[in-house]
Amino acid sequence: MSDILFTPAKINDLQLPNRIIMSPMTRGQSPGGVPGDNVAAYYAARARGEVGLITTEAVAVERPNAANNPGIPNLHDPAAQAGWRKVTDAVHTAGGVISAQLWHCGEQQTADPMYSAGLPFESPETMSDEDVQDTVDAFGRAARAAMAAGFDGVELHGANGYLIDQFLWAATNTRTDAWGGDSVARTAFAREVVKAVRAAIGPHVPLSFRFSQFKLRDYTADLAGSPEELGRILQPLADAGVDVFHASQRRFWEPEFHGSQLNLAGWAKKLTGKLAISVGSMGLSGPDTGDLLAHTGASAPIGPLDEARERLARGEFDFIAVGRALLTDPEWAKKVHEGRDSELKGFDVTSLFSLVGADTTEAA
Repeated sequence: MSDILFTPAKINDLQLPNRIIMSPMTRGQSPGGVPGDNVAAYYAARARGEVGLITTEAVAVERPNAANNPGIPNLHDPAAQAGWRKVTDAVHTAGGVISAQLWHCGEQQTADPMYSAGLPFESPETMSDEDVQDTVDAFGRAARAAMAAGFDGVELHGANGYLIDQFLWAATNTRTDAWGGDSVARTAFAREVVKAVRAAIGPHVPLSFRFSQFKLRDYTADLAGSPEELGRILQPLADAGVDVFHASQRRFWEPEFHGSQLNLAGWAKKLTGKLAISVGSMGLSGPDTGDLLAHTGASAPIGPLDEARERLARGEFDFIAVGRALLTDPEWAKKVHEGRDSELKGFDVTSLFSLVGADTTEAA
């Protein structure tokens, strides 16, 4: 019997070999915003490891304070564009496909001192209409640069309390102008960003939108308190041009709303009819999902791998994203595909910051 994790799928015209997505994970290893050969080696190793679609770490748009670390990559510097071309070429040579995640950190610049070191920070001020339009334009320019650099798709980071999410969330968007209001009105900024990016990449290039309930500083936060409210937020984004909703949870197997077993991605698909990616501790277990699950066969307890397969088979969502497990083990997907679950490595936090680590040999 075939493993549903490794059945092919399509997003618009983009053919994917399987349902495993590499979740975006920022490492801050692009000095001056320019990704180097080490970054190309890092992503190429995951392509060789049979990841169906790689999503890059967050890529800052060309706006003041868009990044919270001098090692965050961008796409507006010509040197950075050349660096990303090396990345996409390396991934394509390895047989993979890759999408660029575009991002503005907003007021979360100091949310984590691990990432904010070395950058000045001023208390956030309310953006003027000119600021808002300039930021929308910056996302559009970054999307055009992503296409020029050879990316196969674009993702917008609209989760975790970053700038786009700040506009979506009632707790941070208290504006009374055209950019604020009720749950639908608060989507205005995100809608404009989606439309600008869609115009830049054309009608067929996949455009995904990452969203979440929780925030970096508040794991109990709710973007939407009910399925109805979530639909009022997501449907305008779908209408504006989103192809795929990338729903970020801390643990993907947990139901999102009372009275249903659907997780956040399941609700996104049900409410909008769009494709959905689920993410949240895939391949991990433990009190805070910090250890890699060793699922070694029928005698082992059912864990996230089986849970993902069951939910994919039910059509609850279409793809499952893997994050920390792929940081440590670039061959995670290949090992699962070949039934080598016992060889999966545990998550090592040092892999988040290593330039390439073990990938240096693998890329050679």
